[in-house]
Amino acid sequence: MPSVNRPSVLLIEDSPSNAMVYRSYLQDDYEVKVANTGRDAQDYLDQASFDVVITDVRLPDMSGLAILDKVQVEKPTLPVIVITAHGSVDMVVDAMQRGASDFITKPFDKARLSVTLNNILKKHHLEEVVQEFEKVYRREFFHSMIGASLPMQNVYRIVESAAGSSASVFITGESGTGKELCSEALHAESIRSDKPFIALNCAAIPRELIESEIFGHVKGAFTGASASREGAALRASGGTLFLDEIGEMPLDLQSKLLRLIQSGTFQPVGSSKEVKVDIRFICATNRDPLKEVREGRFREDLYYRLHVIPIHMPALRERGSDILLIARALLRQYSSDEGKSFQGFSREVEEFFTHYSWPGNVRELSNVVRNVVVLNDGTSVGMSMLPTIAATATPIASDTPIDRSAREESSTGWTAADGLSVDRPPRQGQAQSSEIIPLWLEEKRIIESAIDICGGNVPRAAAFLEISASTIYRKKLQWEKAELSSDSI
Repeated sequence: MPSVNRPSVLLIEDSPSNAMVYRSYLQDDYEVKVANTGRDAQDYLDQASFDVVITDVRLPDMSGLAILDKVQVEKPTLPVIVITAHGSVDMVVDAMQRGASDFITKPFDKARLSVTLNNILKKHHLEEVVQEFEKVYRREFFHSMIGASLPMQNVYRIVESAAGSSASVFITGESGTGKELCSEALHAESIRSDKPFIALNCAAIPRELIESEIFGHVKGAFTGASASREGAALRASGGTLFLDEIGEMPLDLQSKLLRLIQSGTFQPVGSSKEVKVDIRFICATNRDPLKEVREGRFREDLYYRLHVIPIHMPALRERGSDILLIARALLRQYSSDEGKSFQGFSREVEEFFTHYSWPGNVRELSNVVRNVVVLNDGTSVGMSMLPTIAATATPIASDTPIDRSAREESSTGWTAADGLSVDRPPRQGQAQSSEIIPLWLEEKRIIESAIDICGGNVPRAAAFLEISASTIYRKKLQWEKAELSSDSI
């Protein structure tokens, strides 16, 4: 086998005869350097790089475990195999805890050593591949977007792939998921990045003015048009036009937009002159576009003209650890903006954030964090600083007990907006129970009811009750002990 392709091994063995045997085991497949002392081994490690180190525990000038410690500090990714004739369970545990990749007891044959080396080198190679993959494909930040979850990695890759094209992009996703940030990233990655990026929210413009906003108008085109005005289409020429909430666009205007996309020309309102533009179109909606087409609210031909490259922005509840990643970034930003000293969130807040459904997505999370920073002081955000979100928390799924109970307000006496509190007092004229039960039993009933309503999620129930999850766990333990004691009587 050519030496250039062979892994290099540093063999540290004080016995010349053993070193000769082990070298004979390895020399056909590996480049082998032999060190008989710890000092020689350290010199080799300082002067050259190796793919794996094999070291005896007992060396004339130091322990092989000291070599292992040195490698762990200076070259933590370098695999080390420890060998010894005096192995014990304690020694094996010690070596593995120090970072050894494997442990071989003498005497051993060539097959044992070969299998161990092959397994370690394969594992090391896979770890390097994974690390390289994460460097290239697993990013926590992409332009203004934050997220390391797989759904967001997929968004980043589509943006990068589509950026070099002028094909239209159709972004879908719930409100607050960052569709405009995605459109900005598409523009920034494209060859049009030095040209204008014009964003227009079709839902925020009155229906009678939206045509003028897109195509512009000439003086006197309609009442109040005292001067000519350039529309978004002309301002975006050479660059990108982002039409947010395009599902709100009237059908008659959709036909004019279709003509602009097909021909690259349009007529300003009140003008007979054709204007030629070069635009890359990006549009977004929080509705199901195909459903809108089927129900006649969106032109099918326009849909297929725009829906060339689809991108779906995942809801925040689908992004796992991204919730805390975004929350921490927002906390740093807003703390800096407001001159506050917040450094992080308490464990209870992080648990609550992770399990909360975030119906308003990133926009809602941003509002919550900013509210906390503006209205509070401290270094850590605690549950008591989240009164609004704790009182109006929404369930993760629409058919959870909380949601059903909210719809049954008249029979249960509370709503999700009231938080998980005790039932409201009976209205005048309703019968009241004369039975008085111990306070701890009433507390137990309330807490267990909260846990049931939250589907067994203790941190979420604690957030509604405005107590810590540890308090619930402690009380549950006390109740179990009390029940055991009563059973034994």
